[in-house]
Amino acid sequence: MKHPVAKLRLGAATAALGLALLTAPAAAQTETTTPTSDDQAATTQTSGDDAIVVTGSLFRRTDTETPSPVTVLTADNLAKAGITTAADAIRSVSADSAGSIGVGFQSGFSAGGSAVSLRGLGVSSTLVLVDGLRSTNFPINDDGRNAYVDLNSIPFSLVERVEVLKDGASSTYGADAIGGVVNLILKKQFTGVAGQVEAGAAQKGDAGHQRATLTVGFGDYEASGFNVYLNGEYQRDGRVTNHSRGFPYNNRDLTSIGGLDNNAADHSLTTATPDAVVVRINQTDLNNPLAGGTAPLTNMYTLLSNQCVNGTFTVTTGGARGTGCKHNIEDEYNQLAPLQRKWSLNGRVSLRLSDNIEAYATGSYSNSYVSIKNAPRPLRNTQPYGAAPGLASSNPGIVLPVYVCSAGTNCATAADRRLNPNNPYAAAYANDPANGAARIYYLFGDIAAGSDRTNEVWRFTAGLHGSVGDDWNWKIDGVYARDNLEIVQHGYLNIANTLKAINTGEYNFVNPLSNSQAVRDFIAPDKTTKSHSQMMSLDASIAKSLFELPGGPLMFAIGGQIRREELENNNQNAALDTWSLTTSSAFGKHTVTAGYFELQAPVLDILEINASGRYDHYSEGFGRFSPKVGFKFNPIRQVALRGTYSQGFRAPTFAESGPRSQYAGFVTTTPPGNFCAQHGGSAGANNACVSGGNPYNLAYSLGRGYVGNPNLKPETSRSFTLGAIFEPIPQLSFTVDYYNVKKKNLIVAGPDSAKAIAAYYSATTLDEARAAVLAAAPGYSVNTVDGVDPLYPTALPRLLILNAPFVNANYSKTSGIDVSATARIPIGDNARFTSRLEVTHVINYDLHTPSGVQKYAGTLGPYDLSSGNGTPNWRGNWQNTLEVGKFALSATAYYVGRIKGVSADQVSPVNGEYDLSCANGLYKTPTNDNKFCYIKKFITVDMNASVEVNDDFKIYANVGNLFNARAPIAPQSYASSPNFLTTWHYAGLIGRTFKVGANFKF
Repeated sequence: MKHPVAKLRLGAATAALGLALLTAPAAAQTETTTPTSDDQAATTQTSGDDAIVVTGSLFRRTDTETPSPVTVLTADNLAKAGITTAADAIRSVSADSAGSIGVGFQSGFSAGGSAVSLRGLGVSSTLVLVDGLRSTNFPINDDGRNAYVDLNSIPFSLVERVEVLKDGASSTYGADAIGGVVNLILKKQFTGVAGQVEAGAAQKGDAGHQRATLTVGFGDYEASGFNVYLNGEYQRDGRVTNHSRGFPYNNRDLTSIGGLDNNAADHSLTTATPDAVVVRINQTDLNNPLAGGTAPLTNMYTLLSNQCVNGTFTVTTGGARGTGCKHNIEDEYNQLAPLQRKWSLNGRVSLRLSDNIEAYATGSYSNSYVSIKNAPRPLRNTQPYGAAPGLASSNPGIVLPVYVCSAGTNCATAADRRLNPNNPYAAAYANDPANGAARIYYLFGDIAAGSDRTNEVWRFTAGLHGSVGDDWNWKIDGVYARDNLEIVQHGYLNIANTLKAINTGEYNFVNPLSNSQAVRDFIAPDKTTKSHSQMMSLDASIAKSLFELPGGPLMFAIGGQIRREELENNNQNAALDTWSLTTSSAFGKHTVTAGYFELQAPVLDILEINASGRYDHYSEGFGRFSPKVGFKFNPIRQVALRGTYSQGFRAPTFAESGPRSQYAGFVTTTPPGNFCAQHGGSAGANNACVSGGNPYNLAYSLGRGYVGNPNLKPETSRSFTLGAIFEPIPQLSFTVDYYNVKKKNLIVAGPDSAKAIAAYYSATTLDEARAAVLAAAPGYSVNTVDGVDPLYPTALPRLLILNAPFVNANYSKTSGIDVSATARIPIGDNARFTSRLEVTHVINYDLHTPSGVQKYAGTLGPYDLSSGNGTPNWRGNWQNTLEVGKFALSATAYYVGRIKGVSADQVSPVNGEYDLSCANGLYKTPTNDNKFCYIKKFITVDMNASVEVNDDFKIYANVGNLFNARAPIAPQSYASSPNFLTTWHYAGLIGRTFKVGANFKF
């Protein structure tokens, strides 16, 4: 039975989707099918052998209908979908779910990286292989803890196909494969010259896109026994600003559509903006700008500059009065898409050493550069460092002194002291400098902020494959890979230099445009941090046909692996000399040894049994055996049943277990109504915060601080699948597969964080809050609190960083259904229509904790994971292609279902129940009218047309987001992504795009 399994992503209500896609035929990028002869030649080292090796198995076979569900994305399907990167190809799989990382997420640990998270089990539970062999991980862990292979580092022009094993595979590959395996199959041999050129842009005129590839090879492998090829590729994608896409993607003020005004810079005098505002305060140490008092000596705020290009606002009542400049920081500075540039060089040598021994060697270098721009840094301390000299966590802000001097020290008595030109109170308080300091609220708008990230990946492989007699096959493969990451941070304020510039008066706060570049570089010198990871492995296996069974030969394989992995993720702020810069780091090295086996038994013509197992031992001192069994039952040609059961594990990452590892992860948090009331606001419905105009009450970034725990145990898993393959007629086939995965001993970062945070905010004083946190969540503690609220200095300060432990705790369960279908309909002698569909429905994704069950499916949970984009319970693709002679027209539709804007990991349970009603939404209006409770479903369609001018030349054109669908509004998103979800709705942010290109070969 030749069974094509279609793969694409559909989602939600079938009727609604069907109607939408009938009006705009869509696309699938995946199919499980027997490869064409070209694919076969690219997959096997043995000439004339029609067998292939399918991901998750050690044996060659004549079809891809394994007991495990495997999706195949062919190069042809990907081209017809207009996909040009490995990241887009892999993340298009409908099984990709919670924790997936896209390049649109620019402010987290993984900014500039990209990764896949099959079944929503996390990027560190999805294994990415290249030609069946591992690569090294990205040097920075997502969320400071999750290890993954950066998809941006994989050359795309050499990809023959992508195989996605949507089943646990620890029995074959070891740790990291609980959620599944992605295996990119590259070209094995190539002769001649082939290339591609492509260019495009968005309809708005930005997002410029250029791509070029070239492959040159020689040597007829069949005739002469050798082949050599060299490949190069280049791609560049331009920036897209928030300003260019307009409301609501560039503004936190949603009052025009019934939401909140979280754009505090538009109406607050106590929020930092690029135009400085000051208020008179006392200064206990005249030489220390950090020694300002806790309460303003007046309620009248003064604007230092009158260069208000966006107009002004005036506050006449309340605790802060005065006039300020209007600003919309997201609109002025932020970007939706960074500048990306990547290029690579790749080569391969294939040799036939004898009739039954073949050798190969490959080498590749990839260079991925991402340039991110974002908002300038605030002068007021938003992430204090506790015990750092002069930085008590209670510091309310920075003040401008009455006197400045050339030395920047002892200015109160210095012979060359002079009145501070930046302090409007200096003249009046020349004789009373202790009471004439000016607390300042300011963003360094004249100092460019952002980061440049360059990721270099070197990868070399070599191997020998051979046979002995007719029934022995053996292979030896070695891999070395190294990932060098350099991050250059711009615009972060050096603490000592900033304080000195204030005391010398060198920096002009009144007219920042007059500052010299030397002064700006002094205050905010670039911070360059280099990190790396590397991996070396040696695999060897042998397979033999033992004897004949009624359905074919009984095959047995055995093998072993030794692997060495290292990580050095250096602390970007090891000296604690820079405000707001992350202090995350991770270090570690270990050796892994493993032995594995597989048995393939076609016990009957209609029944195949497969069994495998693997034992891994880690030099940290733990080991784990992972078994797996599967079957395929084919009672009639039109129907086959299949299923698997497996156990697996995930070893702790270096960030989780390394004694030198640490990080603080931040998530957007809105204080509750009772806290809000302490700071001039009020408690609305369901304890929602009504800010009362005080920016101290607005949503902010709250961090959890962690250190590596060397006593962690591996996570363990149990998973099973059960499915059916149907081919009622040769032109139609479809599959249905049910999956169910349970993970235990979860390595959890602060499982009771929500409880601890709620306990903190239930208090009225800091001492009470510290005690409440410890009582509610033993092992937790308050790390850092914000500076006091200048308008309400005696009220409880905001919690900035909560110390939360890494522990093995809890277990999770997830289950769902994958559906795929392929129809091939001939239309006359020279035309055919092909339709491929793929849908994944997440039935449940539950985290079981001592406090209750946190349900994530269809919500923004787990919100603490990666970009907080949640777990959509429906995703799907549909690809329809009409081919007439040399012409092909394809439409590919992508669907993401409606997502409820709640998250159980942000809710405190009551009697073991997590209330996921709209009342506990992550974004609540003062009236709690549930207007923003749900994030709407999203459908986008890409269209691709191509013409083969002749056998050696093809031209094509692609329109992305054909109907210019806009991303649904998501005000519950992370603070760094105002009102949108980067992972699922990115195409709706960029809008309609156009690309044209040509392929050539000779």
